[in-house]
Amino acid sequence: MSTSAETSKSAQTPKSSRIPKVPFWAQILAGLALGVLLGGIAKSGDIGWLTSTLAHIGDLFVQLLKLAVAPLVFFAILVSITNLRQVNNAARLASRTLLWFMATSLIAVAIGLAIGLLTNPGAGTGLTPKDGKLPEHAGSWIDFLTGIVPTDIITPFTELNVLQIVFMAAVAGIAALQLGEKAEPVLKVSRSFLELLQKALWWVIRLAPIGTVGLIGNAIATYGWNLIGKYATFTVDIYVGCALVLFGVYPLLLSTVAKVNPLQFFRGAWPAIQLAFVSRSSVGTMPVTQKVTERLGVPREYASFAVPFGSTTKMDGCASIYPAIAAIFIAQIFDIPLGIGDYLLIAFVSVIGSAATAGLTGATVMLTLTLSTLGLPLEGVGLLMAIDPILDMMRTATNVAGQALIPILVAAKEKILDREAYAAATSIRIGDSGATATVEPEPAAVPAAAAAS
Repeated sequence: MSTSAETSKSAQTPKSSRIPKVPFWAQILAGLALGVLLGGIAKSGDIGWLTSTLAHIGDLFVQLLKLAVAPLVFFAILVSITNLRQVNNAARLASRTLLWFMATSLIAVAIGLAIGLLTNPGAGTGLTPKDGKLPEHAGSWIDFLTGIVPTDIITPFTELNVLQIVFMAAVAGIAALQLGEKAEPVLKVSRSFLELLQKALWWVIRLAPIGTVGLIGNAIATYGWNLIGKYATFTVDIYVGCALVLFGVYPLLLSTVAKVNPLQFFRGAWPAIQLAFVSRSSVGTMPVTQKVTERLGVPREYASFAVPFGSTTKMDGCASIYPAIAAIFIAQIFDIPLGIGDYLLIAFVSVIGSAATAGLTGATVMLTLTLSTLGLPLEGVGLLMAIDPILDMMRTATNVAGQALIPILVAAKEKILDREAYAAATSIRIGDSGATATVEPEPAAVPAAAAAS
């Protein structure tokens, strides 16, 4: 009896001594809180080494994400296009996906314009045209159209021109579809490269809580709260606009078009949304977005096309809400009146030119494209650069939510959505422990580090 009790007690001892698992969302919140604390200390105490350390941590995290962007986009688009041959009515799925991208972008830009006109974000800021400066890189329609086609196959990868990479990948994917079985050896290698890149990116994603400390801490230490005060109305406008789309428009579409429970969507897609908020990169979040979309009942063959496509072209936050409010803000600073024709142009640019954002952190190219179309001073971009990282978090979270939403809407309308899988999406998790930040797909596909935890 006593031996049995001792054995039972000893067997239970290791279990009780284990460190409790920390959910990924809690890690992110802890990173945000620590970043604000350290940034405030660095700012108030003028501690240069702490500010520099926070900057290096944040920059390193973003750089690691960008390192995988070029090859990840190329192979993801290439493989996703070839996967469409496994789907019935592939052409209709692709066209409906594009139409929904455009429709939701139009709704988002309308919300952005309405908020900007109601709140006058440029009034009473104390900012003047002298505070602005020309951006290093400006976008125009000529640059946008001629810049789609690369002059060689190397430069787009070295200069991280995502739009040109998408173009090359699309051409290669269509060519592979035309070749059929002859292209299978190339596709097999491409799938292997894609899996390798995604595996490596999981490791970077696991560092997101640490990257959060650096990114938020550096923003606070460098600019402080006074800067946010100058842009208070503008900042609130962006967050409110994104929130209306994220928690108003998207749930409405889910309940009326897809006829599914919106709460299930947020339970399932939350890992991707929270990672997007921290990383500020739609492309960097793409592997997570695709996994949660599949777990929400979208067939893998279709999700593997729609999500990579959306990660480079579907930007309700960066390409619709933000440029609409920003254009009104800059016009008011420079005392330039805008008319109905200008607002229609903003909507046109947002719907047609969203691919210019290319899924990377920031929306400068899209903003300069909008300003140049309206004839507004490009110096206005300089007014917004300092506050951009804080705005970009909410913008990117909205982008990624939309990238997960559209495949669900299309799949539901085409009657290929697995509604039972959608209803069970609460089981999606990102990270089991303090060291893990992976969405758990099928057991065989879980990264080794996650399985070990």
